[in-house]
Amino acid sequence: MDKFVRLEALVAPLDRANVDTDAIIPKQFLKSIKRSGFGPNLFDEWRYLDVGEPGRDDSKRPRNMDFVLNQARYQGAQILLTRKNFGCGSSREHAPWALLDFGFRAVIAESFADIFFNNCFKNGILPIVLSAGEIDALFALVEATPGCRLVIDLERQELLCPGGKALPFAVDAFRKECLLNGWDDIGLTLRHAELIKSFEERRRIEQPWLFA
Repeated sequence: MDKFVRLEALVAPLDRANVDTDAIIPKQFLKSIKRSGFGPNLFDEWRYLDVGEPGRDDSKRPRNMDFVLNQARYQGAQILLTRKNFGCGSSREHAPWALLDFGFRAVIAESFADIFFNNCFKNGILPIVLSAGEIDALFALVEATPGCRLVIDLERQELLCPGGKALPFAVDAFRKECLLNGWDDIGLTLRHAELIKSFEERRRIEQPWLFA
């Protein structure tokens, strides 16, 4: 996965609490396990005025222009600002896949559902937890500032606002190291490729019947 070190990006505000994974990517789109191609159906039931189905040409579907991600001022946003308990519901890993495929690299919220929170780190998305007061202030800032951009410095664990105000955030040291280096579970395993190769060569000699 791509490294996450420092991100300066446009913010899109999703002013809703308890957004579940079926809202993030509805169940009918879970048939694929390719990790890509889910972006057009992110928040499908909110973005479109009809019912989405796999294989449809989403570019021709009627859109709900009141929904934040369809508004011109938020096009190209890579940071999603939302409320508490984001990612609740089923444990589908397709939810962070859809966010990432759409273009989001970070989600800022008051709290996250545990499994979704873990899945974000495994897929290169940084979930940032801030206090309710800080979240309220960010919503007000984004609303008052067209084109509002924030800087996320993972090494310093700071969120930098326009004007220079810095909001510190906590992140587990191991997860931070993985994001900084772009290590997903496969990447972590491949760091030990030589040890794995040596083990397999030794096993071929010690247990040759397994390879007959």
